[in-house]
Amino acid sequence: MKADIAVLRALASQYMQIASEMDQEGVWDLHASLNDLRPKRPVVLIDELPWHELNADGFLTLRCQDPDFRQAEDLLRKTIFKHTYFPGDMLVKPYFPVQKIIRSTGIGVEVREETRMTDAANNIVSHRYENQIESMDDIEKLHNPVITYDALASQRRYWKICEAIGDILPVKLVGTATGYELGHKAWDVIATLMPVEDLLYALVDEPEMMHALVERLTDIFIDTVRQYEALNLLDADSAYCHCASAASRDLLQNPVDYRQVRAENVWGRGLAQILATVSPEMHDEFEIQYAIRALKPFGLVYYGCCEPLDRKIGILRKIPNLRKISITPWADIHRAAEAVGRDYVISAKPNPANLPYVQENPDLVRRELRTILDACKTTGTPCELLLKDISTAGYNLNNLVVWNRIALEEARG
Repeated sequence: MKADIAVLRALASQYMQIASEMDQEGVWDLHASLNDLRPKRPVVLIDELPWHELNADGFLTLRCQDPDFRQAEDLLRKTIFKHTYFPGDMLVKPYFPVQKIIRSTGIGVEVREETRMTDAANNIVSHRYENQIESMDDIEKLHNPVITYDALASQRRYWKICEAIGDILPVKLVGTATGYELGHKAWDVIATLMPVEDLLYALVDEPEMMHALVERLTDIFIDTVRQYEALNLLDADSAYCHCASAASRDLLQNPVDYRQVRAENVWGRGLAQILATVSPEMHDEFEIQYAIRALKPFGLVYYGCCEPLDRKIGILRKIPNLRKISITPWADIHRAAEAVGRDYVISAKPNPANLPYVQENPDLVRRELRTILDACKTTGTPCELLLKDISTAGYNLNNLVVWNRIALEEARG
């Protein structure tokens, strides 16, 4: 235990030095100005990393034995490592976050799948799902989860970390930051309960069943958010919403009662990746009409993930409090920027498939980033460059180092 604490204290000192030396107000202002549609420049962020490829110098190797200390060590090491090699415009809060322990009974149906992998060290795998929704009767299996907050275990972990590093780095008990896990993602859930082909055919062949299914999952999401509010499990101080920048003065205009943070104090998250190939009309009918109801309570909304949305901006405008739209490598950035204008932030996703080649071919990445930035500059569209979904860096840390340098050079003009 003493050895674990010594490890944590050394890392906490490094973490606190980063937070102290960082211009907190300036970086927060850079992020907030973007999200409030008054950008100073594009923000550069890197997330969802292939950590198993990056431990060449051994710094990421965990040394703590205690599970709570080991979890804390992992966060400290990854934050320090990222800040050292590819920080972009990352915002490091001047405290160590201890997550509240939250439990759920589930929604009544467990995913059944087969997986395939090409790299045993990589947690990115291919999935093949069994069809569990073949009739209206199957929808009846779905029910609202019961969310519980284990306050005793949370406080125990909090004080344990406080005693270990609290005199070096402030420790804060935090709730859940809205993002993928607590997002309106009914169609992502459906895509794990039905094979892709069955799902897409059912939109045409069984529309009544599919409407009933997405409505049920929307009701489940709304009730889940209600429970999170009632138990005070939302985090109103998160720097990110599913990897994207979350700072906002506009959001702070809604008064926050930290004894019961409400949806209006945080970002809402919506997406429907499996509907990438359907028409705007079908996307509107089967997703947006439900997203409107699900996302209405949130202060601001970030919509989209890996699905191309450049031809669907018109229907997205129906979503209340929409502020940020994901534009992926498979979308036309020029079409997207023209449709968005100055009304929303584009969260532009550079192609992670280019990353393994950036060191040997930096112009490939520079051209891609310049295309994104030029398109947004022409239309006055606020944008962030968010490199994520990185399944591989080619087992070469320098690829991330070089990408980070090029992206900052381009964003800073």
